[in-house]
Amino acid sequence: MAHGESDFLEHLIALLDERAIRYCVIGGQGVNAYAEPLASLDLDLVIALDQLGEAEHLLRDQFAVERFPHSLNVSALGSNLRVPIQTDPRYFSFPDRSAVRDVLGLRLPVASMEDVLDGKIWAALDPERRASKRHKDLLDIERLIEAHPDSRPRVPDSTLSRLG
Repeated sequence: MAHGESDFLEHLIALLDERAIRYCVIGGQGVNAYAEPLASLDLDLVIALDQLGEAEHLLRDQFAVERFPHSLNVSALGSNLRVPIQTDPRYFSFPDRSAVRDVLGLRLPVASMEDVLDGKIWAALDPERRASKRHKDLLDIERLIEAHPDSRPRVPDSTLSRLG
């Protein structure tokens, strides 16, 4: 799915790697690295704070980049894949705890399972997110708990009560 008419994903990752920009996968693809995968056209990333400005400049030279309150959304013509880059400060330490895992057929740094879960909890509790996205976040939390039952205590009771 990520390998369409465009080599967008490979090009984006190569740019980050060539400049030694520290990043990691979060979001739904991060969940997919730790639980039974579901299809998604997003590859959510977080970039280390001290390299975010450099990364934004680099990506703007090569791709379409839109800035939103808590993200940069990167895209390219010929690709259905979207790459939201999280700019919420709570995520900036995630690359330091990441490990390489399989994502979309590539070996990429992925946030720790605990960090992915925390990000999903934050997203599910965000009243500004669309209801449909918060429902998907709850499903992702449930998928992580099923795959890693020992992570259940990390999830607030108010969130656990909303799971199926």
